[in-house]
Amino acid sequence: MSTDVTTPSPGPEPETAREDPPPDTKVIAIGVAAVLAVVAWAALGTDSFSTASGAALDWVLDNFGWLFTLAANLFLVLCAVFAASRFGRIRLGRDTDRPEFGNLAWIAMMFSAGMGIGLMFYGVGEPLTYYVEPPPFGDIESGSGAAERTALEYSFFHWTLHPWAIYGVAGLGLAYATFRKGRGNRVSSVFVPLIGERRANGWPGRLIDLLAVFATVFGTATSLGLGALQVAKGLDLTVGWEDTRELELLIIAVLSAAFVLSAFSGLHRGIKWLSNLNVGLAAALMLFVFLLGPTVFILDAIPAGVGAYLQDLVVLSSRTGAFGNKEWLGTWTIFYWAWWLSWAPFVGTFIARISRGRTVREFLVGVLLVPSGATIVWFCVMGGSTMRLDATGEADLAGKLADGVEASLFGLLDALPLSAVTSVIAMVLVMTYFITSADSASLVMGSLTSGGALHPRSWLVVTWGVLMAAVAAVLLVAGGLDGLKAGTILVALPFALVMIALCWALAKELREDPGAGPPRHHPLYGVRDAVRRMVGEAIGEHTARSHRWPRRDGDGPPPKASGSR
Repeated sequence: MSTDVTTPSPGPEPETAREDPPPDTKVIAIGVAAVLAVVAWAALGTDSFSTASGAALDWVLDNFGWLFTLAANLFLVLCAVFAASRFGRIRLGRDTDRPEFGNLAWIAMMFSAGMGIGLMFYGVGEPLTYYVEPPPFGDIESGSGAAERTALEYSFFHWTLHPWAIYGVAGLGLAYATFRKGRGNRVSSVFVPLIGERRANGWPGRLIDLLAVFATVFGTATSLGLGALQVAKGLDLTVGWEDTRELELLIIAVLSAAFVLSAFSGLHRGIKWLSNLNVGLAAALMLFVFLLGPTVFILDAIPAGVGAYLQDLVVLSSRTGAFGNKEWLGTWTIFYWAWWLSWAPFVGTFIARISRGRTVREFLVGVLLVPSGATIVWFCVMGGSTMRLDATGEADLAGKLADGVEASLFGLLDALPLSAVTSVIAMVLVMTYFITSADSASLVMGSLTSGGALHPRSWLVVTWGVLMAAVAAVLLVAGGLDGLKAGTILVALPFALVMIALCWALAKELREDPGAGPPRHHPLYGVRDAVRRMVGEAIGEHTARSHRWPRRDGDGPPPKASGSR
């Protein structure tokens, strides 16, 4: 990865002006009151809450599905441009800074925060769902080879480049504002080029941070709810405990208590240690399935699936509900884009916090390609094995979908040896991902409501974690998995506009950073200069011809044309 050293950083020394600001009581009060109001409404008026959220969800999908699609594509293009351009030289911090964490720990924390629970929940269930009921685009037969290819293609589409581009843009903006400019680790600090320092530190900035807090609360609550559903299903299938709503709520309570202990241990101990444990256990589980499952098929599926995904990427990225299938897109693609957007302030702030000292190019390459590559392997091993075992008749895994998507993982493990051991490992993985997600998200919300403090007060971190767990609980009670999805999409809509404005502010500031080098180093500027030179020479030659006169002995050279060099 790049280790370019450029001109001195134009901004102040990182972390000097805003080492640890105190909690912003006004923002905390408004945010807590709003979250408690939603919790109270969902708990006391379940029917009215479900009706209102369902109607609002239909309205958003009917009128703004296109916005989620365009926004996701915009973020991916911008990440590619920033990484490949002269802006890639800029270091996120002073030019003498170097990364705070090693590559392995950095990737492990980023991956655990980014989508750990989601991959456990959907890594088997989503490809299996597409295999049984293929997406309604084209005439694909259920259970066929084409269905297997399409299942992997859509899983890659929903889980690799686009989501990590959303995280990458948010994280880049926050890391740049925090460590390059020294403004504080909060979303509003990125908007200084657009609204000015005074407004960014005033109520306009507070409003931006509150929108980020709400998006984080509901986006992470969805993940915690999914984790509770899967652990409860695992206990039902392996231990015999009946999967009830009460058991799911008990799981949320117990894991939230574990999160509190992790929160008090800090970033360098609790989150880092659990993240490394998560990656190790997930790799061991995936290796087990790879070796004892359909190994040759998995090796074939990786290049074939990636090729299909890259070949159809433009078509997949441009689909909206204009020509039908709006319900399917709302259930899958739009939900995913909304989920990633709602996670953007959390994951973006977190990976910004752990990325000081890296260059823009190193940051974006790491954020985009490393997790995407690991995700592709995960889906091919876990989802690909499930489809192949079902297709060959070795196990009836398609029938597991009747028990819910969360049962698919345990169905795969049950079809392989040592299922009792691997099922326990899977449940432990979901639990530890639950804890690290809650821990990381609470740390981020504590920072957002403390003026961008890199080390917010422990009591504030715990408060946000408890509120987040409460939101997950009431959304489960109010509507189960559908309730979690509805809450995520609704809260992501306003934050999508915030993210688009963030890209504008970031691009504006990167262009003025001397660490990127002079503009003419960029290939496009070189093309522009070459065109100007050719046009200037042509004009100069024409002007010289038009001013020629007969030469006489002793005359000096004719005057130069104004356009010549």
